Amino acid sequence: MSSQAQPAVAADLRPWTDPDATPFISVKGVSKRFGTFTAVSDVSLDIYRGEVFCLLGGSGCGKTTLLRMLAGFESPTEGKILIDGKDMANVPADRRPTNMMFQSYALFPHMSVEKNVAYGLLREGKSKPEAMDRVAQMLKLVKLEPYAKRKPHQLSGGQRQRVALARALVKQPKVLLLDEPLGALDKKLREETQFELIRIQETLGVTFIVVTHDQEEAMTLATRIGVMTEGEIRQIGEPREIYESPNSRFVADFIGSVNLFEGTVASLNGAQAVVDTADLGPVTTTAPEGVSVGQTVTLAIRPERFALTRAAPAEGTPNTCRAMVRDMGYGGHISSYRLKLGNGRIVSATQSNRLRDEDPIMWDEEISITFPPPVVRVLTR
Repeated sequence: MSSQAQPAVAADLRPWTDPDATPFISVKGVSKRFGTFTAVSDVSLDIYRGEVFCLLGGSGCGKTTLLRMLAGFESPTEGKILIDGKDMANVPADRRPTNMMFQSYALFPHMSVEKNVAYGLLREGKSKPEAMDRVAQMLKLVKLEPYAKRKPHQLSGGQRQRVALARALVKQPKVLLLDEPLGALDKKLREETQFELIRIQETLGVTFIVVTHDQEEAMTLATRIGVMTEGEIRQIGEPREIYESPNSRFVADFIGSVNLFEGTVASLNGAQAVVDTADLGPVTTTAPEGVSVGQTVTLAIRPERFALTRAAPAEGTPNTCRAMVRDMGYGGHISSYRLKLGNGRIVSATQSNRLRDEDPIMWDEEISITFPPPVVRVLTR
């Protein structure tokens, strides 16, 4: 995954770790049904002031419906939503302390950049001098001052995205809701804009709730991530926690690349377990609480956790096996491998090119794989 550059709240405050901290937004048992279809099912979560919280999931998982309920565009079938301690049940969208930035940006094509940004302020009755002063501050923040008189069609995709962001922020909402905000940008521009979003959020201190299907985007932006599927949130955690310690097979498989192996717990010795697998043989690992001998479990190992060597590991080294290199690809900073195990199973591995010598492992070589016990995640669901 890409390296993370998270807002200061993630490292400095982390209020979600304090049981006495008061959430800024509380979603309590919220469900949304459209006829017989349940789009959101009994979702509860707390979001704290100053967070960049990402709702991550595939198409149709319910993340945008949840965002629209926060915005007031949809009403929950069950449950309630509180923002800054106030129940939003009877508060219309235009009276909520939120603003929404849509995936399409929805800019007015006949208006200049500054008029697009000023539109909401003027509609709510702000004087033109006051509105334009605030617009100027916002255009400076998003680095669009030289483009104030241009029309949207005269801007690049990244510039239009920043106009939409400025328009959403100029009304000084307490919460900014962003629906796939970077989806229309190419990969390089998307990566650059992620850091711009973080800079702007840190400057203003606004709480961001971001809907995205892009795992790397969520990992880069978020203080915490809520992984959604089928209308439910399957796990909430900081990016490192979600990636390194998934709580289920679904989350492990959805976030990044992973190798999954079925096995049976053969023995337990305190927190240490030995799991028999058809693919890797006996695997030594750390077992979560509640695991019992004879239980069927899934082992999750990230590709970068496999160490690849030509030489056989020292005798007694846990978790080793032999494999044949079937495919490899050079990716600049890493090389990716598809390895065939003794029983024919294909697994994925990656190796940093910073660690490679002048004689790298190549196609059709037989090599050793090692993976220390702590990198093996045992999943029971």
